[in-house]
Amino acid sequence: MQRRPLLMLTCLWPLDAAIGAPSLPQALLYPRHQAQDDPQQAYVTALLRLALARSGHAYVLRRSALRMVQTRAMQEIATATGSVDVVWAMTSRASEAQLLPVRIPIDRGLIGWRVALVQARQAQLLRQVRSLADLARLSAGQMRDWPDAAILQANGLRIDTSSTYEGLFQQLAAGRIDYFPRSVIEAQSELASHARLPLALDTHLVIRYPAALYFFVGKHRPELARHIEAGLEKMLADGSFAQLFQRHFGRLADQLKLAQRHVLDLANPDLPEETPLARKALWYRPKYY
Repeated sequence: MQRRPLLMLTCLWPLDAAIGAPSLPQALLYPRHQAQDDPQQAYVTALLRLALARSGHAYVLRRSALRMVQTRAMQEIATATGSVDVVWAMTSRASEAQLLPVRIPIDRGLIGWRVALVQARQAQLLRQVRSLADLARLSAGQMRDWPDAAILQANGLRIDTSSTYEGLFQQLAAGRIDYFPRSVIEAQSELASHARLPLALDTHLVIRYPAALYFFVGKHRPELARHIEAGLEKMLADGSFAQLFQRHFGRLADQLKLAQRHVLDLANPDLPEETPLARKALWYRPKYY
């Protein structure tokens, strides 16, 4: 009797050890931002998708049904409501106490490099600013739940806060605040998306402080943190992290003329001691600084 050859089947998804069947991708929810056009989202979601794909575990990334501010998203994750699973945010002591950080700065520290949006009729407002004392005469706008607000205040700067992201652009246009410091990875996109307002991008100053944008997950999901970290580390090792970053932000230094700006360095007393500042390859550093 002739034996039939055995057929070898290759599974595209990891096998469920209990039943020997392929496991389906797990949905991973990230928060829908208040902004109509979030300037970070295209890069960050692309990075997260690639990291998850490299992790060896099956996930599918989806956006939450509801819009939510950062503190709301972090609270939803901390209390395991299921409405959101992962968020990206600037790290702080409070954030790391509440959630589990993946300590790889996905922005290479550029969240702490700030240029200012100003009123178009006051485009030269920051031209003569050379010290914290000079800048302290003016009022900066910030969201109440952003770590930046505490950093600016700790350095003696004046701030006015808003409960809504879009409200800050309105406040600036109306002259209720003098400037709105934005990270260099956000400023140009935000100016373009608010072209209807009489705003301009300052060309004279960079406000800089040590900071990192991390992925955060719930403390009840250490395996998820490990999977994201493993994927990011593989991307760092093979250069795909650097390639994606370069594609999105590689021309920032030239576009914003960073070499021609006065740099005002601020302290960040809220930066956790565990921040991997000594791992130089993780951080952005232009040749001229």
